[in-house]
Amino acid sequence: MRWKEETIVFETFREADVWADALANEIYGRTINGYCTPDYKIACALTFYLALVPEFRVQTAEIPFEGITYYQVWIKLVEPDQ
Repeated sequence: MRWKEETIVFETFREADVWADALANEIYGRTINGYCTPDYKIACALTFYLALVPEFRVQTAEIPFEGITYYQVWIKLVEPDQ
């Protein structure tokens, strides 16, 4: 797994959505497989972008650490139905 972790938190869902769109492109391009963030808005938007790809099985987790909840989003590739 290749993870990208950042601590940025946006004020609006729109900002998080634009950020998540760019992250989804990194995952589509296979430069990373997963993302970890304390911003629920980014994790939510990224999950929906990735779920649009039939070959992706999107998985998520909430990780509490030192009083902060981190959200992980990652993919597993599956073979398309033949």
